[in-house]
Amino acid sequence: MPRRRIRVTDDPLRAAFTTLRTELGVPSDFPPEVTAEAQRAPVLKGYEDATDIPLFTIDPPASTDLDQAMHLSRRGTGYRLRYAIADVAAFVVPGSALDASAHRRVLTLYFPDTRIPLHPPVLSEGAASLLPGQVRPAALWTIDLDAEGRTTAAEVHRALVRSRAKLDYDGVQRAVDAGTAEEPLMLLREVGALRERLEVERGGISLRVPEQEIVARDGGYELMYRAGVPADGWNAQISLLTGMAAADLMLAHGTGVLRTLPAAPDGAVGRLRRTAHALRIDWPHHVSYAALIRSLDPGIPSHAAFLQECTTLLRGAGYTVFRDGVVPSLTTHAAVAAPYAHCTAPLRRLADRYASEICLAAVAGRPVPEWVRVALDALPGEMSDGGRRAGTVERACVDLVEAALLRDRVGEVFDGCVVDVDEHRPRVGTVQLETPAVIGRVEGAGLELGERLRVRLTEADLGAPRVLFAPA
Repeated sequence: MPRRRIRVTDDPLRAAFTTLRTELGVPSDFPPEVTAEAQRAPVLKGYEDATDIPLFTIDPPASTDLDQAMHLSRRGTGYRLRYAIADVAAFVVPGSALDASAHRRVLTLYFPDTRIPLHPPVLSEGAASLLPGQVRPAALWTIDLDAEGRTTAAEVHRALVRSRAKLDYDGVQRAVDAGTAEEPLMLLREVGALRERLEVERGGISLRVPEQEIVARDGGYELMYRAGVPADGWNAQISLLTGMAAADLMLAHGTGVLRTLPAAPDGAVGRLRRTAHALRIDWPHHVSYAALIRSLDPGIPSHAAFLQECTTLLRGAGYTVFRDGVVPSLTTHAAVAAPYAHCTAPLRRLADRYASEICLAAVAGRPVPEWVRVALDALPGEMSDGGRRAGTVERACVDLVEAALLRDRVGEVFDGCVVDVDEHRPRVGTVQLETPAVIGRVEGAGLELGERLRVRLTEADLGAPRVLFAPA
């Protein structure tokens, strides 16, 4: 999923994004043969009936591509999580046009005004989506936790499920805060808090990067933030918990695809320390990076700017495939601080379909399907290419939004800090404004990483799109 979400509520900007999609060559419609295959009803054999479990989904209000549905209950002094993941493999025939299309697209691409889906909407927003009141095929996880929230058992089976309710984060938060939520939602808060505590204990990090929204106001634009509510974090912990359980199953089975990230080099953390100093964020030397992140408030512009820059530590993430019991040297994800696998978003991410199949095979004690084995070696490269394409889309969208935000402010001076300097061109760098949280190119003599400086906006071109600053 994107590390930086931006929404727009302005028609001229929507037209600019349409043009941008054309320039980037982003696919729009699906070929007729792909859509036709997506409309075919799946053959469902060997699925247990789990439609009696009162599952619910938690997503943004407008979402219709619903990958996950959950239910939590007490189990002795601990808890039981039932977590249904959309069974995309039930609809996609290996080697079919639909399968080939997914391998070309790799990921759902997010634009501020729309999304370009991995699968045809008739599938991703219809037949495979865990919509309320609809019977759907799923990979149904059962994960038992002790009183401290630690996993004691985990398994996954194919099942037919039926979600009872489509909830959203703000609504969940209001119900929990008011004490009117039913027990499964109250347990989500309880388990979420326990998992957050365990994350701290193992040294994991959850970046709370705020969602940005640009709105038209008084003939110009204004950038606003949605910092998220605690329910966002509780929901994320359920997904992380399942991804960690999936990684453990794969490692025990000897075949898998992990999401890995090496530890950040000292130099990268040092760069962030200089950025924090320039943004006037107090970071004592005895305080760890993880502890600092947890202390920040995404609603404060300088904190939001720093959290955006912290995502640079995630750039080394990749997919690591292993098979036949040969475990790779790197099995962990540094931000999770544990082995981890992407498995909870198969409607939007190609690798998750394969991860589910491997886990299902591991629990059943059978070999991984041949169509999975033959695709594994190419999967990391495909995901890497898809990630780069998504990154290009994200950067272009950010550039366009920031150019629109600042196009009437050319000549104004802003406070900022240098967050990057080109090794080969020391007069060229990147400046992060304190407010609004804009990142742009800066050109001038004597740029120093982490330096706090005042910059003048010299260009804000919506057509390029880009913003350019010079030291004031």
